[in-house]
Amino acid sequence: MTSVRAGRRTVEVHRPDKVMFPGTGGAKEYTKADVVAYYREIAPFMLPHLRGRPLMLERHPDGLDGPKFMQKNVQDHYPDWISRIEVPKEGGTVLHPVCEDTATLVYLADQAALTLHRWLARIASDGTVDRPDRLVFDLDPATDDFEPVRDTARLLGELLDELRLPSALMTTGSRGLHVVVPLDGRHGFDEVHTFAKDVADTLAEAHPDRLTTEARKKDRGDRLYLDIQRNAYAQTTVAPFTVRARPGAPVAMPVRWDQLEDAELGPRRWTIADAADQARTNPWSGLLRSGRALGPARRRLNALRG
Repeated sequence: MTSVRAGRRTVEVHRPDKVMFPGTGGAKEYTKADVVAYYREIAPFMLPHLRGRPLMLERHPDGLDGPKFMQKNVQDHYPDWISRIEVPKEGGTVLHPVCEDTATLVYLADQAALTLHRWLARIASDGTVDRPDRLVFDLDPATDDFEPVRDTARLLGELLDELRLPSALMTTGSRGLHVVVPLDGRHGFDEVHTFAKDVADTLAEAHPDRLTTEARKKDRGDRLYLDIQRNAYAQTTVAPFTVRARPGAPVAMPVRWDQLEDAELGPRRWTIADAADQARTNPWSGLLRSGRALGPARRRLNALRG
């Protein structure tokens, strides 16, 4: 066990030498200490995207080669300084962790929570979490070929520009890209989900041979799936800068739109070894303060759809 200073707190890290990402198949090996060090370093960039949001944790207690499980409820042994939010669900409630500081990030890494999945809404002053301030399109390709993802991102970006909505890109650390639209938090999940679906349908209808909104894999063929299902109550998306449970410890990374043209760009372009370098370039500069209402965009979309 070792002690790690994180902000105003000291967090105990158990079994720091435990291998979380095996060095097989040409991938670099990373230990729990490496993951903890990454989250400690990336915290200033990552915390603005986590604060005030319920989390779901993707835990790998025995590393990448062992079983994983998804955890929503805070466990009894969590220290009382970790923030929590109790939210209703069908038949009860869920007590989610909320990451407000570096110490919490380090503690969750010690718990082998490799990937953090966040809600798209923040906790309001009245304790509710039902007004999303993010809308996310997940560009999910049928294969590992990244070119359809790149092409679709351009098409979607052009459509969002036509709707006069700001947008940003994020590599997922897995296979595709997320296109993120900041909202002003005045709309409920149902309205945001419906709007996202109509945008996705508009794009898919314009390119039916390349794009689809079919949720069932058997109905997609080799088309890229425009996934908008995360834009719903109690759903989550991978957080910016979070580690993904794939060989080499890739990271979900915010990128600038002009980086889409970089031949080296791919969904796993950055890992915990170099993610902080990209983070320091502030690729989403100004985005977090540019949330929009959907009313004007809805009117423009309706006009486009005839």
